[in-house]
Amino acid sequence: MESLQSLRNIENWPVPTAAAAVVHADGTVLGTHGPVDHRFPLASVTKPLAAYAALVAYEEGAIELDEPAGPEGSTVRHLLAHTSGLAFDEHRVTAPPGQRRLYSNAGFEELGDHIAKATGIPFAAYLAEAVFEPLGMASSSLEGSPAKDGVSTVSDLLRFAAELQQPRLLDVRTVAAATSVVHPGLKGVLPGYGHQSPNDWGLGLEIRDGKAPHWTGAGSSPRTFGHFGQSGTFLWVDPDARAACVALTDRAFGPWAVEAWPPFTDAVLAELGTRTR
Repeated sequence: MESLQSLRNIENWPVPTAAAAVVHADGTVLGTHGPVDHRFPLASVTKPLAAYAALVAYEEGAIELDEPAGPEGSTVRHLLAHTSGLAFDEHRVTAPPGQRRLYSNAGFEELGDHIAKATGIPFAAYLAEAVFEPLGMASSSLEGSPAKDGVSTVSDLLRFAAELQQPRLLDVRTVAAATSVVHPGLKGVLPGYGHQSPNDWGLGLEIRDGKAPHWTGAGSSPRTFGHFGQSGTFLWVDPDARAACVALTDRAFGPWAVEAWPPFTDAVLAELGTRTR
């Protein structure tokens, strides 16, 4: 495939292996670069996939977003929006539900357990049946925690990125709710980028809004949503650009990513002819 020239910038990243691609809102793949069929650990890019499975469970009637889940007073919605009060990596409560944006791996593990109990299906199998199989994501799997142990390829995640822009598995209204701010105005820490006020999230998806610093670009629209992972991975969707981008690497997130990712995204947006800020 003829690649967007901006995707070639991954060749300058200080990583052993990297692949990236862009898909239009209509599902057209606009460009790819690198080994797009290489399986990478996703780290927290697992969370949007797990969240999507949770929303399938909701639409199937297996769970309700406002039913109790997690610590006392918490709901499925709280777990998805990182407002359950659970600590980052420990199953202990550090705040009342709905009061603070506490980014929590433990919350997504509670979510996976809740869905497994509600459906009678192990969460990894449910994720495969609800999301991977219908989208044709044959190289994707969950190999542990719903918070961080997904493995996938750029080719597979392009299918998911297309789904986020033009849903087939979910009602468009459900996806609109998932990509709108849940519990607006809450402060919190965006891992790797410090305190943000507000620290806005939807249901399993981070919303850019006016956050600074941020892992997307200066040209990214405030409506941009997605996720990045500590394994050096990201997926963003910019509704104003009518496009989504996936980049996967095998080097842990760090200062190199803080420096490399925003100009990369800005170059992609510029090549797409979309500067929104």
